[in-house]
Amino acid sequence: MSTAETIRQAVAEVEAMRRESRDLPEIGAAVTRVKRLQARRFEGTYADLLADGTYSAAARFFLEELYSERDYAERDAQFARIAGAVEKLFPHDVADTASGLAQLHALTESLDHAMARALLAPDSDEAAAYVRAWRAVGRRADRQRQLETVVAIGAEMTRLTRLPGLRLMLKMMRGPASAAGLGSLQRFLESGFDTFAAIARQRGGAERFLAIIREREERLMGMMFDAEAVACGTELRRLLGQAR
Repeated sequence: MSTAETIRQAVAEVEAMRRESRDLPEIGAAVTRVKRLQARRFEGTYADLLADGTYSAAARFFLEELYSERDYAERDAQFARIAGAVEKLFPHDVADTASGLAQLHALTESLDHAMARALLAPDSDEAAAYVRAWRAVGRRADRQRQLETVVAIGAEMTRLTRLPGLRLMLKMMRGPASAAGLGSLQRFLESGFDTFAAIARQRGGAERFLAIIREREERLMGMMFDAEAVACGTELRRLLGQAR
């Protein structure tokens, strides 16, 4: 499947889920609760990195671009409308990163909507309700694939920062990208490039950051699937309490 076809398919899957949220407001409200709680959980898990001058920008990039409750409809609309232009305007390696992002977005939305269906009724103990929903949804392999894709996008961003002349090429593409309706994608790529270039200046900096993400997320997944539900709820409440 070509890059354009992959992007279009992923965006179509996300739009179908958005239509469900619009048609069924209770689903939409539950999806918002899931995303909001997950963003707070990320803030708690990485409170030290968000406050660390070395990794704060990278942690913030992950929070805002990959784990947040932000509405990505504008970026998705751009992807769907001009998916073919991604292959033509952007270097092959960059286009592959855009394709990976689109697939990650579709998988994340699928998991979030599944969680929302299991979490329709608001609960005063949001941590315990989240644990129950997580276990009702299951899909352990998809959770692992989601993490692998996140780490792979970070690793690819790091690799791209080491390609001679690519940052200048991205800067020169602002005008054409904007004219083609690729402004959101352009901003994501430039932000990711600059973020990972900054930590990659330190020997092994980017690799250490991604290793921390993998270790903490795998530990959380293991707990959510295998530990006692009460212990999971306690740990989630601790992380949510650390969120700013």
